Formats: sequence, C-alpha cells, structure tokens
Amino acid sequence: MPTPERTLRAWHRRTGLKAAAVVAALIAVAGVVALSAHGHADLGGSPGTGMAAKTTSNPSGTMTPTSASRGVNRPVTVVGIGDSVTAGSNCDCEAFIGLYATDLSSARGLTTSSMNLGVGGWTSSQLLRSLTLPGSFRDQVARADVLLVTIGANDLVPLEARQPSGCGTDCYSLLVQSVGQNVGLIVAAARAAQPDHPTTILVTNYWNVFQDGDIGTAENGESFQRWSDMLTRAANAQICGAALRAGATCVDLYSPFKGDGSKNPTSRLAADGDHPNAAGHQLIASVLLANTPLHIP
Repeated sequence: MPTPERTLRAWHRRTGLKAAAVVAALIAVAGVVALSAHGHADLGGSPGTGMAAKTTSNPSGTMTPTSASRGVNRPVTVVGIGDSVTAGSNCDCEAFIGLYATDLSSARGLTTSSMNLGVGGWTSSQLLRSLTLPGSFRDQVARADVLLVTIGANDLVPLEARQPSGCGTDCYSLLVQSVGQNVGLIVAAARAAQPDHPTTILVTNYWNVFQDGDIGTAENGESFQRWSDMLTRAANAQICGAALRAGATCVDLYSPFKGDGSKNPTSRLAADGDHPNAAGHQLIASVLLANTPLHIP
C-alpha cells in the first residue's frame, strides 16, 4: 500500500514545487483554499503573474497573404491554460505553449504572441472557477485567438493513494466523468469570455495522469502502472468527448508518447517521470500544430 511519504512525493510532483518551498506553499494554501470548489489550493501562484508574452514574427519579416488577411501588425495570440504540464514544471526548458506559437509562425507565415497561464497543482474546478469570475485571468484568456487547454490530472490525485486492486472502474468512473463535465464547461466559459471574438480551442488529454516510464515503474510497480494506464484511458475518453461536444478540437497525447500503450515514454519525460522534458514539450507542440485547423478566426 502506498505510504504517506509516497503520497507527499506525488503532491510535490503534481504541484511542481521544490522541497524547500513546501512550507511557503502550505502557508499559501491557508489563504486561498476557501476559493477552490474542491479542497485543492492554488499552489502555483497567480496565473499570469510574472509571465511576459512572447512574440514571434514570420521568418521573412514580411506580411504574407494569410497574415495580411488578419490585419496589418495584428498577431495571432496563443494562450495556454491548465496545470503543471502547461506551466512547464520540472523542466528547465521552454514549455509547449511558446514552442507551439513559434512553430505556428513558421508553418503558417503568421506573427504570433504567446502567454502561458498554466498553474501547477490546478484542478479542473479551479480552472473553471477562474474563468467564470471577473478578473485578469479571464481577461487574458479573452485575448486568445488560439487557446490551448490541458487539465484534469490533478482531479485524480486522491486516487493515487489507493491500491490498484481496490479502485476499479466503479471506484473512479464518477470522478473521471466529473473531469469531462468540467472540461466542457471550461470550453464554454472560455468562449463566453469573448463572445464577439471566435477562438480556436485545442484541448489535450494525457499520456498518463500519474508517473510513467522507467521512473513510474521503479517507484510504483508494474501493477500500479497498468492500473494508472487504465485510469488514464478512461479520463482521456471523458476529456475528449466533452471537448468535442463543446465544439473544441481534442488533441490526443497518449499515442504520440506511448503508441498503443507498449511504447516506453521515458525519453520524453523529466527526471520525476511525471512531466515532459524538453523533447516532450516539443512533441506536444508538434502534435498541437498538426491538429490546428487551417483557418484561425
């Protein structure tokens, strides 16, 4: 059975916090936990704080027919929202939000700008609440021409301390359904934030909602890894189904990282076995670009 120490390590991984920051994080929890729809606090700081927008011009520096049709000097604004995967936690690298904006600029001849609003530790309920309350977060999302969404894994963290044999489909089905429902509401709330400005919304799922690869197997065992894979597939189905019903594009990350499930994703994961490394972030950016509609409103 997982020990309290293992559960604490899992919390550290998902929030992207270093051990030295735990005390400060716990103090922050006391101040903000009442704002969350669930018992999880915003452990990653305020979204958008200290995050400068990145601007990328097309390589030639000239206006192409595609960019000209959007108006002179009007860039395509890419905004990323979600959890520590979006935030780029535990990777000393550029997260996929900025990489995607650069790739979009090169591939489409556009001028792009990007803003990463990912928050380590956020659940789908916390993200939804931030989108439905007036404030800077909602205002920043409203600027997006392309909105990238990755959320839901932290909703499932309470299951990580359960024995796999004691948490089958009946145990987690309601929770993964709740994730799907929130994803649909998040897409709707993002559109409501900018009713007069159509947005291309791309929602990703996960290769694993917990640790994976060699680190995951070493720390958790093979039976846990098989269970987490089953849980991930169930969550992915809910995330994608809800995204599609809400009119967004679902971007599958399971197959690029793991193929049919037999591919070892270690080379794309950070040292914690939980978050993408530089190669993983570039892979996500490439998959997002391949799934971006030809026409961006």
